[in-house]
Amino acid sequence: MGKGGVGIPGNYSVQPPCERLVPAPGRQVTRTKVHLMATNTPLSSAGTKHPISRRRVLADLLLAGVGMAAARAGATGGRDGGVRLRQAAAAWCFRRRFKDLDALCAAVNGLGFIGLDLVDPKQWPVLKRHGLICSMTPTHSLTNGLCDPRFHDVCLRKIQTALDATAAEGWPNVIAFTGNRRGMDDETGLKNTVEALQKVAGHAERKNVTICLEFLNSKMHKDYMADSTDWCVELVRRVGSPRVKVLYDIFHAAVMGEDVVSDIRTHSDCWAHYHTAGVPGRHELDGGRLDYRAVARAIAGAGFTGVVCHEFTPKRNARESLQQAFAIFSA
Repeated sequence: MGKGGVGIPGNYSVQPPCERLVPAPGRQVTRTKVHLMATNTPLSSAGTKHPISRRRVLADLLLAGVGMAAARAGATGGRDGGVRLRQAAAAWCFRRRFKDLDALCAAVNGLGFIGLDLVDPKQWPVLKRHGLICSMTPTHSLTNGLCDPRFHDVCLRKIQTALDATAAEGWPNVIAFTGNRRGMDDETGLKNTVEALQKVAGHAERKNVTICLEFLNSKMHKDYMADSTDWCVELVRRVGSPRVKVLYDIFHAAVMGEDVVSDIRTHSDCWAHYHTAGVPGRHELDGGRLDYRAVARAIAGAGFTGVVCHEFTPKRNARESLQQAFAIFSA
């Protein structure tokens, strides 16, 4: 798209000052194979003699065949005025259901996913062959993390290395963990984690990559520190960097008894990435007590532009389960 106007296939040009469709100079108004519609006119009955907004033209072009590319770049319009969120899958829980990583990449790419979470950088060439990204780069230990100063040096080195590698690819996120508390109280653990993240926040800002500290439940991950909405929100507030946020794991938050939809609506500025799984059981999204369609609407309604990653262990056919999850967050 140039500054002078929007290029449209066929015999039309759009004049930006009034955003009306007019015949190109020296041409007659005719029908084209790609129908350009008047606003609110169904595709099946579209004509080409009506005024049309630039926004509607672009939307129709997406529907005509470039929607996938736009979906990989950011959230796009969905059916019935909804929002199609960018989606990924967690490599660890789906890879075992496919022949190899290459087969998993082919499957998720075919379904419209933009990438995979938690893939080792050594395997990134496989992702790139399929046009996928690593939507969350792995870093340090889950149990020996940032709430304990004894582990700060090793964790921060690994986070910085991951930031550099992720930035070099132009990808968005790296993960971080508080680790286990080992008898430490919430406030001490919070201060220690904030201190650690503030040391690397500037580097993340320069690299344009977000550090996402994961919210996990401490019932299954015994002794994990960051196990409540309040603790995670306070962490983001204290660090005070646009590149230090939280990976809000919907499954883990629900296990801890948090009000997921309320958390999404109230603290959307704190969440940079989401993980999904059915509650309980960590299986498909249609099983359990969470209404994932309501969750998807809340995320979209909050204006989220990041990635929603599906991190469940499928009980049914893995490809079909991924397709179903993708549909829930695309409606």
